Amino acid sequence: MGSAGYTPQEPVAAIATALSPSAIGIVRTSGRGSVTLVSKIFSRPEALLGAAGNTLVHGWIVVRGADGKIASRIDEVMLGVYREPASFTGEEMVEIFCHGGIAVVRSVLALLLRSGFRQAERGEFTFRAYINGKTDLTRAEAVREIIDSKTDISRGKAAGRLAGNLCRRIDSAKKDLTRLLASIEVAVEYPEDEETIADSFDLGALKDVLGGLEDLLAGWRSERLYQEGAKIVLAGRTNAGKSSLFNALLKEDRSIVSDNEGTTRDYLENLASLDGIPVRLFDTAGLRETDDPVEEEGVSRARVLAGEADLLLYLVDSTAGLREDDREFLSAPGLPPAILVWNKCDKEGSLPLPSPGGPGGGRWALAVSVSARTGQGMDGLTAGARNLLAGGSGPGAPGPKDLGSCSTEAALGSERQRSACADAAGHLSHAARVAETGELGLDAVVQDIEDAIASLGEITGEVTGDDVLESIFSNFCVGK
Repeated sequence: MGSAGYTPQEPVAAIATALSPSAIGIVRTSGRGSVTLVSKIFSRPEALLGAAGNTLVHGWIVVRGADGKIASRIDEVMLGVYREPASFTGEEMVEIFCHGGIAVVRSVLALLLRSGFRQAERGEFTFRAYINGKTDLTRAEAVREIIDSKTDISRGKAAGRLAGNLCRRIDSAKKDLTRLLASIEVAVEYPEDEETIADSFDLGALKDVLGGLEDLLAGWRSERLYQEGAKIVLAGRTNAGKSSLFNALLKEDRSIVSDNEGTTRDYLENLASLDGIPVRLFDTAGLRETDDPVEEEGVSRARVLAGEADLLLYLVDSTAGLREDDREFLSAPGLPPAILVWNKCDKEGSLPLPSPGGPGGGRWALAVSVSARTGQGMDGLTAGARNLLAGGSGPGAPGPKDLGSCSTEAALGSERQRSACADAAGHLSHAARVAETGELGLDAVVQDIEDAIASLGEITGEVTGDDVLESIFSNFCVGK
């Protein structure tokens, strides 16, 4: 929602937990007079009205008759009371902790709406926190990131932004630029000579800020990978061990394993975590010529999936070796980065790893010997896949420096933030070039620095249009 439709302090209410049977359900309210309005449907109104902020009050949600007496009871509850401005939204708030039955939470919300509350819009509570200065946009977006996180690492990275690590880093850059800008403007306004003006500009300080922004931009690819995940497809001839590897990566027996060729006739899909990276893993039908129309369709789907993947794991039975059709498949145009998985390396007669090229070509970024049955080589395969997804080149080549880093290290969390950071870096890069060449003078440097500060302000929300706010908060769930 955007600020154009925002009514300050208007009392709103919404269910804040999933609408499904559970032990606890939470109905959240915020706005001026929330405590008074909730007291109308509470069995102990005086206790609620006199409650201090950040306290709990026990009682019942009730329906009162025309005489003001209790006509019926809805549920036994605990009320969390938060007084302005010491609350999540910065407004007076009451949170109702009731039993988690669907009928219960719906009845509580219905009573609130009849008692003077409006149904909250998507993201309205977090939006109010932002409008009232209780949070910035990086923290607000981190709320949604935590809800959407699929692995512990992605959750930890979002938690770091929620704790303010990105906001603090952006604020530090802005302060450095503001000091630099002030020193230039003072010298320009009160010059003693041209040499004094030139000496007032600390090009090294500007480049330090620029370097910090470039570091943030360099980490964006892996950050997005942890948020959005990747698609990994297992392909190869029949009996190469794809289903065994699929089960090993999932750490469960999800796919049927058999020595009979053509057991997997269609693809299987499952979610997995690859060293903290959320991935969609596909086990596909073995690649071979067949007269079975069902299996033929499975093979066709395997080829399509391989072309759509972010990473291809191409399995070969190391006791059989690499064949011409393997090389032909791996040399096909449009394939993603591929790892040659030299499977069954624990078996007697296993051949050594081949090199790329040879008859018919064949391209792969990395070759790894593994045994899907015993787990041998799986750590190397996982490390290689992780680094290839993040832009590296296998286990020995590090990907972006923040790959797998702890949540205390600041990182960009959205495309919106990346775009604004790139704009700021572009302005500072131009300022440095102008200063070094002297082609436009310090007035141009001042303008570039001011533009960079404005772009950084967009990241934290100091300078943000209604359309941007609408895009951010409309993607939240109701109750957040």
